[in-house]
Amino acid sequence: MSHPYHHLFEPGTGSTAPPLLLLHGTGGNEHDLLRLGRTLSPGSALLSPRGDVSEGGALRFFARLAEGVFDPAEVSRRTLALADWLAAAAKRYHLDPARLTAVGFSNGANIAATLLQLRPQSLGAAVLLRPMVVLDQPAAPGSLAGKRVLLLNGNVDPIVPLDHPPRLAALLRAGGAEVTQQLLPASHGFTPADVAAAQDWLTRR
Repeated sequence: MSHPYHHLFEPGTGSTAPPLLLLHGTGGNEHDLLRLGRTLSPGSALLSPRGDVSEGGALRFFARLAEGVFDPAEVSRRTLALADWLAAAAKRYHLDPARLTAVGFSNGANIAATLLQLRPQSLGAAVLLRPMVVLDQPAAPGSLAGKRVLLLNGNVDPIVPLDHPPRLAALLRAGGAEVTQQLLPASHGFTPADVAAAQDWLTRR
């Protein structure tokens, strides 16, 4: 593969279940979201890469200059590297990118969003848990047509400003995505309400 992301892959057991791309948050690893993935979509193939950027020993998918402050060039470079790896992984594991659904938490949700903005053909849909605006640029017109995105944010999240989810939704809708946005009574960590909302959204796909 192009960029050597350490990763785990679990083959799917159900032909109708979409394959899931699991993207962990800061300080996590490729094991973190496996249980969540199995819960959200039993039978789905699971592809879970490990972020390869270290922030004081905490793994991430791209660096940050400070809390909520990013270098757009670095974010773009890391996003495109992940997209290239995904294209190779899809061929290796016989996954259809048009059906691949990202499930990302925090930093993982953010790189899933930038994948949609910069390399929309990488994903078919996305569940973004606690995303924020990292690249303040709209998706290209029509680039996300037919793709669904769920944004799940907490109303007392100390990390994600309250104006970010609607701003991100607008950036993705500019590309034609069907975006569902929910603000839940939660902080930055995800809760059973997030799991229920994501399950319902995936079931209605």
